[in-house]
Amino acid sequence: MTTFIWVAVVVVAVVAVVAVGYVMLQHQKRRSRLRTRFGPEYERVVAEHDNRREAEEELLARVQRHAELDIRPLAQESRDTYAKRWRDVQERFVDAPMFAVTEADQLVAAVMAERGYPTEGFEERLAYLSVGHAATLDHYRKAHEISGRAARKEASTEDLRQAMVHYRALFEELLEETTRGR
Repeated sequence: MTTFIWVAVVVVAVVAVVAVGYVMLQHQKRRSRLRTRFGPEYERVVAEHDNRREAEEELLARVQRHAELDIRPLAQESRDTYAKRWRDVQERFVDAPMFAVTEADQLVAAVMAERGYPTEGFEERLAYLSVGHAATLDHYRKAHEISGRAARKEASTEDLRQAMVHYRALFEELLEETTRGR
């Protein structure tokens, strides 16, 4: 009987070790997928939370909310129209840089809306964009920050030029993307 108990204990211990190993492997796979999908946004969200698990749950919730959206590619005619509007905004930058930056922000929001992204608040836009546009998200943050400084008249012309460059990175990605964000 003692041998049977020892065998049972060993079997239970082995099953427990395998189960813990499996759970840990699943967490590592999930973490790796999130890091790949979100890039630098992953680390930024982790830094904002008390622990990694909470941050990863937030990122997974973003993916789930994003999946509920009807993100669609732009028709060629819309892409052409937006591209022309962007060129017009860039031309206006020479004479009215602050106005051009405001227009660039509005144009990015218009493309987002037509593609099916919610455009209510900046943080909400970031959350939705982070799922499919993590690589250009930092550009959008920097452009928005400069726009805020420009509104307070605290941005130089060079700052405004940088804002245009940052807005253009996201704008071009949104414009040219077909179904990659899905």
